[in-house]
Amino acid sequence: MQKIIFYVAVSLCLFVSKVVAQETFEQRAKVIAQNIENITKEEKQALKEKVDLINQDLESKKITSEEADQKKIAAANWHSKNIEERVAMEQAKLNDLVQEKVEGKINDTTKTKKRNRFSISISGDDLNEPGREKRTTTQFVLASGFNNLVTKGAVANSDFGYMRSVFFEWGLTKRTRLGKEASPLHLKYGLSFMYNIIAPTDNRYFVDNGKETVMETYPVELRKKDSYFKNVYLALPVHLEFDFSKKTTKDGTTYYKSHNGFRFGVGGFVGYNTNSKQFLSYKIDDYKIKEKQKGDWNVNDWNYGLSTYVGWKETSLYLKYDLNPLFENNAVDQHNVSLGIRFDLN
Repeated sequence: MQKIIFYVAVSLCLFVSKVVAQETFEQRAKVIAQNIENITKEEKQALKEKVDLINQDLESKKITSEEADQKKIAAANWHSKNIEERVAMEQAKLNDLVQEKVEGKINDTTKTKKRNRFSISISGDDLNEPGREKRTTTQFVLASGFNNLVTKGAVANSDFGYMRSVFFEWGLTKRTRLGKEASPLHLKYGLSFMYNIIAPTDNRYFVDNGKETVMETYPVELRKKDSYFKNVYLALPVHLEFDFSKKTTKDGTTYYKSHNGFRFGVGGFVGYNTNSKQFLSYKIDDYKIKEKQKGDWNVNDWNYGLSTYVGWKETSLYLKYDLNPLFENNAVDQHNVSLGIRFDLN
């Protein structure tokens, strides 16, 4: 229970301190979000160009249909791996940013800034007519925070490091207003990549013994910072969002702008496990060795669960809980739980 209180306290500190150091923290987070979006666009465009060249070779009969299919699959796998590796670098930047925030290393440069510097601007694409927001709008979602496994209904005395086990999520969502223009109720849905990382304690690592996935002591001392178990999911999140942003009137025109006040969402998600990897790092005779193991470790192919968020403007405290266990054959079920900060950026 003390650990859960600690999680909530740290995350609330992040959320509240955002009011003080909002500009610096959010600007850096938005840069990371833009980098991720650019990475995806670049790799997709590069893949499209390769596929076009393959099709040209096929039409000119330089290669057979079977060879063309093989080349397309190889190209798709190559760029998919590039996206994963490049996004992982941005994920590390976001994790470092959150850690800096926790440790108070981000300078407060916004105390003297005017409040209107923080207002949400809605582009012309999101407006039907002056001051009136479209029924359906789009947001880029970016989230990061702490991650762990609930064992026998508790997170206390966990087998995984509390500060080293983290999660990261990014994706695109659509938000559709339900009801009249001033209605606070919205349906929010989209597509996200979820990265769940757990870091075993006491120099242990995961082993598939043929029946269960268990943890065993590694024969040499592991470097804690670079040793962890990561699962990546392509997920479909759906939430009912209540947005209590107040309408404003200027020059006789009433403006309805979302993400400009208190809001909260409740819902869930379903995702497919795209890969599971274990990273081990250790030192032997002054040589630093890093291993990357890829397998399934009896991880469930699908995960589904409940999620909720509550916040002010585009920043929220975010909680996720998996209803199904992480491993499918273990005698004791362990459920993933995540708590952190979420940004819904217009």
